[in-house]
Amino acid sequence: MILYLCKRLLMMLPMLLGITLVSFAVIQLAPGSPSDLMVDMNPQVSDLARERLHKFYGLDKPVLEQYWNWLKNLAALDFGQSFAPDGRPVWDKIVERLPITVSINVLSLLLTFLVALPLGVYSAVHRGSWLDKGITIFVFIGFAAPTFWLALLAMMLFGVHLGWLPISGIQAMNHDALSWGGKAADYASHLFLPVLLSSFVSLAGLSRYMRSNMLEVIAQDYITTARAKGLRERAVICRHALRNALMPVITILGLSVPGLIGGSVIFESVFAIPGMGKLFYDGVMARDYPLIMGCLVLGAGLTLLGNLLADIGYALADPRVRREGR
Repeated sequence: MILYLCKRLLMMLPMLLGITLVSFAVIQLAPGSPSDLMVDMNPQVSDLARERLHKFYGLDKPVLEQYWNWLKNLAALDFGQSFAPDGRPVWDKIVERLPITVSINVLSLLLTFLVALPLGVYSAVHRGSWLDKGITIFVFIGFAAPTFWLALLAMMLFGVHLGWLPISGIQAMNHDALSWGGKAADYASHLFLPVLLSSFVSLAGLSRYMRSNMLEVIAQDYITTARAKGLRERAVICRHALRNALMPVITILGLSVPGLIGGSVIFESVFAIPGMGKLFYDGVMARDYPLIMGCLVLGAGLTLLGNLLADIGYALADPRVRREGR
């Protein structure tokens, strides 16, 4: 198992380097530059001022030299300074926004798995029942409904018409004056809609995967043998079928890790939540190269971490994977 993990860790380094190289090249190919956004709306800015801005940001150097300088800073865990007017370090901005996005997406992921897995298993075991058909209709609605449209409808219903929940931000204006319990309730009321809507969209696909996997596993001969031995149906499903049906779901769980910071752009924009998704979007709009690269590196690291967690899950669920990795 240790050798298996070491091989996977060694493979992550060249992959991370390749991701950063491609990302840096794509950013440079995008039209416009940070200096353009600063001077285009000011007709009094001269070409000399534009050149000084390019030199100040280091954009006058060749692309490979820019990438090498950025890579050396990254090796020292320095993401550079933001091109925004505040000029703050990129890492400070990321640390400021990261807990908000991770909290929302972790809660959403937990809720998705707690609901989607039982739904998928029940639909497979009771295939063709009325409840299975109802779950299928519910899932199709989740697939078809646009995320931003659902968010706007929920805001109008629960926030505007009923007035039950807030529709923007993560805390109220008087948050600091509340008690500990009041602060917790305030956070919960602000995060309820984003977490619920994110989970609703995600559980549609996951429940279908689980149902399909369970139907395939239930049809296997060893399940028939387990039933023929007189095992209870609960033991057959939970001990024998469920474990093998979870293998493809482990892959989905690994692929969900990058979404902890990159999958919230729509929700954070609609609900005005100051998280990583909104930070990345603002960085792209402002051509803030250091900020964009910082977010991309963090997303790439989480992607590789998700793949590693999926490999570990495979090894724990299937001993054959551990033996092949030796």
